[in-house]
Amino acid sequence: MTTHFVDDTVTLTGRSLTHVLRSPDTIITTAVMPVALLLLFVFVLGGAVDIGGGAGQGSYVDYLLPGILLITIASGISYTAYRLFLDVQGGIVERFESMPIARSSVLWAHVLTSVAANLISLAVVVGVAVLIGFRSSASVLDWLAVTGILVLFTLALTWLAVIAGLTAKTVDGASAFSYPLIFLPFLSSAFVPTGSMPGPVRWFAENQPVTAIVDSLRALFAGQPVGGQLWVALAWCVGILLVTWAAAVVLFRRRVR
Repeated sequence: MTTHFVDDTVTLTGRSLTHVLRSPDTIITTAVMPVALLLLFVFVLGGAVDIGGGAGQGSYVDYLLPGILLITIASGISYTAYRLFLDVQGGIVERFESMPIARSSVLWAHVLTSVAANLISLAVVVGVAVLIGFRSSASVLDWLAVTGILVLFTLALTWLAVIAGLTAKTVDGASAFSYPLIFLPFLSSAFVPTGSMPGPVRWFAENQPVTAIVDSLRALFAGQPVGGQLWVALAWCVGILLVTWAAAVVLFRRRVR
């Protein structure tokens, strides 16, 4: 049964990746907005931002990059909802159900495709950041930890995208759910320290998941001890992942029943 699931998932993932490769503009479009935000904040607004210890170009891009990476993921997962919506509306999911294919492999194919596409987009954004001054003191283990957190965050949001793709009534609705997720880093420590925010906004920023994840990534990039923030970030990612995965599976079973 496990072999059957793995083989089906690999086959369907290959199908989804083929669609992405035939439309490379998907990955380009996903990376364009985060790169534009990165350049805007570093070269236009960065000099006016006090992050403590100076707001030079190099230091601010180091401070800024973790939040931009999360925005990249939030932007990229909208395409997962879009592709799944087209499969559901086009009847291909029902055709798969009539074939001897593991049911869960249909969803996992879209999820794994999302992870692969987002990793490429993240690499593009990091490459641009390096060109404009980003420098890291992270060790190999730190980079592995950064990659692990980003993959876990991508998985958590991708299952949320699966829910959107299964429940949306229109193409626009399938991708519009990602807009609040893209906006969420702006209400965190991603762009400015939370201490500069007014009371209620500061409380929300300090207790929402993006801040814990951003602070953890920032410490790892700097090669500094992460402390308890890492466990808070992992707890948020795992919690969101489990809830969204369970909800997506239930919705998928009802949809194809």
